[in-house]
Amino acid sequence: MEKAKVYFTDMRTGYGGLSLPGKLAKLIKAAGIGNIDFNKKFAAIKIHFGEPGNVSYLRPNYAKAVADVVKELGGMPFLTDCNTLYVGRRKHALEHITSAYENGFSPFSTGCHVIIADGLKGTDEAYVPVPNGELVKEAKIGKALMDADVIISLNHFKGHEMTGFGGVIKNIGMGGGSRAGKMEMHHDGKPHVVTEKCIGCGACQRICAHNAPVIENKKAHIDQDKCVGCGRCIGACPMDAVCPPEEYSSMTRLNKRMAEYAWAVLAGRPNFHISLIVDVSPYCDCHAENDAPVVPDIGMLASFDPVALDQACADLVNAATPVADSVLGEHIAKDPEEAAKHDHFHNITPESEWKTCLEHAEKLGMGTRSYELITVK
Repeated sequence: MEKAKVYFTDMRTGYGGLSLPGKLAKLIKAAGIGNIDFNKKFAAIKIHFGEPGNVSYLRPNYAKAVADVVKELGGMPFLTDCNTLYVGRRKHALEHITSAYENGFSPFSTGCHVIIADGLKGTDEAYVPVPNGELVKEAKIGKALMDADVIISLNHFKGHEMTGFGGVIKNIGMGGGSRAGKMEMHHDGKPHVVTEKCIGCGACQRICAHNAPVIENKKAHIDQDKCVGCGRCIGACPMDAVCPPEEYSSMTRLNKRMAEYAWAVLAGRPNFHISLIVDVSPYCDCHAENDAPVVPDIGMLASFDPVALDQACADLVNAATPVADSVLGEHIAKDPEEAAKHDHFHNITPESEWKTCLEHAEKLGMGTRSYELITVK
């Protein structure tokens, strides 16, 4: 397979020049978004609106820049995401839309509407076959995503405590799954508590939608029958007492299922992908808080190939100098030998595993990990 074209522009601007949203519009036009037939087509711009309290999610200005280009091309854009599996303010459509508005994603600021793809309670789903699916034969996808004529992913590229990083494939795959779909993707990964570390604070209980964590004698344990393996308790625990399964196969299966869900959404449909490597927080925007960025802002990228785009973003982040006063900087200072491996995502969360996702996506036929980086001035 020949190399995919991935287009890149940096975050530099000057007096009298283009604004950053203007540079984004120029980038996606240079990358060929105009080759898609948008005429009177519904265009889903799949985005993460950010959990209220978190401020590292993409600014709505970027969503407006993309929506404006789509409208110039004759399309009918809307911003969309699916409801979350865990407790938070995006678990049903009313709270989800309110959260989006609070974070600036209103029709007045972006020029297009917000539609929650899997409906009011997260049960409005389409059952979509996965071409060549190894673990998933039929994905449960938010129906509005499947009703759209064109899929555009607008991604905040950042770290993630289970998948290593979040980019195109996570935004489309995990983000595109209905609540039942998210349960299916997470199903194998059931965490456990290291009792010696636990202080019985109840953070794991407060974050769980399924009442799986139980505290007895000031120590938590997880009811494996109730646990769905979403992993939110792992990030919530202040003592790192909640750990993923010791068998890394669960992480591998999560990444494979996520790739298969993304492929269910994209296969046979016009699609285009945009990633911004800015405010690269170590963990997902699903948290109601965000830690300091782990690397400096790098730039904006766009491609028709979701696999190549994720690989290019991962390579750029791994080549970047870590921010000293960050989780990554602290980990590297403690273990310089690990730093020499140049896998910042593994350094941030050693339990995470990200390469399987890209390898599996390439195997499915979603794209290629081989790319040519083209700079747009």
